[in-house]
Amino acid sequence: MFTVKFRPCVDLHDGKVKQIVGSTLSDGSSDTLTTNFSSPHPAAYYAAMYRRDELSGGHLIMLGPGNQAAAVAALTAYPGGLQIGGGINVDNAAAWLDRGAAMVIVTSFVFRDGLVLTDRLRQLTRAVGRERLVIDLSCRKRDGRYLVVTDRWQNFTTTTVDAASLAYFADYCAEFLIHAVDVEGKCCGVDDGLLELLAAHSPLPTTYAGGVAKIEDLYRIREIGQGRLDVTIGSALDIFGGKGVKYTDAVAFNRAETAENNRLRPHCFLD
Repeated sequence: MFTVKFRPCVDLHDGKVKQIVGSTLSDGSSDTLTTNFSSPHPAAYYAAMYRRDELSGGHLIMLGPGNQAAAVAALTAYPGGLQIGGGINVDNAAAWLDRGAAMVIVTSFVFRDGLVLTDRLRQLTRAVGRERLVIDLSCRKRDGRYLVVTDRWQNFTTTTVDAASLAYFADYCAEFLIHAVDVEGKCCGVDDGLLELLAAHSPLPTTYAGGVAKIEDLYRIREIGQGRLDVTIGSALDIFGGKGVKYTDAVAFNRAETAENNRLRPHCFLD
């Protein structure tokens, strides 16, 4: 029996907690940036809330420069409770673990000109250990295939998310984080096709993100994902200005899933 876990998130942009439509991020003008929400609370506020509610394995994502101080404060508020991503490379990965991150999340560092840099994958694995590394294979659909996108989701790689690539990357990390970028931040419903693909082929714990609009979508992810995929929610959550999902309902979903898993787990009896 598999169960789904709601994993929380904190997205940082210019040092503030925001919810942004990820496909509008770029290194250029901010005129094209679509921001769904900008919080009056610092990142540490959310980290402390997640710690209180015993939500582990959440994602702290730095979207560009100017976010390090806020990220450190969040990790201090919840040491060992959050994974961190955004600008992670072989030179800084171990330092973020020392600052309290549970794991580091990497994407762009292991790609160049659309190709996988195997040497960098090996360097990262040696630097932090496979068990502390998450590979983000967030993707967009093109010509019927889900292609990994990098550099704030602006550049397509030649890597297709499929059985072969998931098996390949699984040799270097302990988890996957995969955003369905075409629906991310839009609260328009989840990507069924990507969920089916990941449920069928991912050999590692995998967190899906993108398109969640209402609490019923968590049950849909559990069904289509065959109970094998965790989920993170951003713009739909009321704590991020959303109207589709109450944070308290997401926490209750988590607790119910945990209770069901414990109920069905085989009991061991000692003589």
